Amino acid sequence: LHAGEMFVVPKGVEHITRAREECHVLIIEPRGVVNTGDAGGELTAPNDVWI
Repeated sequence: LHAGEMFVVPKGVEHITRAREECHVLIIEPRGVVNTGDAGGELTAPNDVWI
């Protein structure tokens, strides 16, 4: 993707986010989605935080 572009991952598609260089991303997910799936651990972010 290039600056200003967007990609929507269809519901149910397993995916992993990666980039060749440092970048800024915005992830929008429905309420209740855990950022690490069912893996858990110290990388799991607080859920349902309104920003």
